[in-house]
Amino acid sequence: MLSYQHAYHAGNFADVHKHLTLFAVVDYLLRKNSAITYIDTHAGRGLYPLDRQETQRLQEYRQGIWPLWQARQGLKDSLLGAWLDKLESAQPHAAELSHYPGSPWWLSQALREQDALTLFEFHPSEHEHLNTQTLPEQARRIFADGLAGLSKRVPVATPRLCVLIDPSYERKQEYQEVAETVVQTLAKVRHGVLLIWYPLLPSGAHQILLNSLKASGVRKIWRSELKQRAQGVDQHGMYGSGMLIVNPPWGLDERLASAMADITPLLGEQSQYHSDWLVGE
Repeated sequence: MLSYQHAYHAGNFADVHKHLTLFAVVDYLLRKNSAITYIDTHAGRGLYPLDRQETQRLQEYRQGIWPLWQARQGLKDSLLGAWLDKLESAQPHAAELSHYPGSPWWLSQALREQDALTLFEFHPSEHEHLNTQTLPEQARRIFADGLAGLSKRVPVATPRLCVLIDPSYERKQEYQEVAETVVQTLAKVRHGVLLIWYPLLPSGAHQILLNSLKASGVRKIWRSELKQRAQGVDQHGMYGSGMLIVNPPWGLDERLASAMADITPLLGEQSQYHSDWLVGE
């Protein structure tokens, strides 16, 4: 049985990194009218009240979205400002940060009449929570393994595909499984835009994913990493957040770098941001 529940970590610095990147990519895709199929392989609950017992246990949002929310009036970056404005629309009371939305909410906000969204969640209680969320008609919720579900649903009927792959990596084998799923997906949808999140841990297990994709023949993979603290061999837990974007939109690197210049000072003196091409240009 899978044990991971994201409510314990909702709104942390990795969520900021992941969802801001997703927001930036989708913003670019929406500049064209052609239909998009979005697939979220590990959807979670969809919306996280910050006062719930699970979230209050670790209060990771205090070192993530909270300082950005507190400083939002003084932040000048256009991408970050638009993202925080959208976050404000998820709050029952606009001036109060009481909820943090997960990827199903961020993706559903972008849906147009011609688009489709498939949300996979394989944890029974997480899927039950997801079913309680109010989402557009184009959003389909499926209780199944997301990697296997993605493989079965490509190619898609729409001209464009955008996939978010965001596992918990509870099992070390998931790094290799993600890499294999990415390759299989691109074999059927060559121009699909894929976003893959991974944790930066002292074990360095994410190198399994990176090395496998480097050797896979995939041509364009851009890497973005946000570190909340310096890596230390004697440390435990996640010290950073990584995102890989296959077939990234033009200009994404500059837009995120500008936003991160505002974000990193708010996350602590050890916070650092770096991006480069894992494969390609």
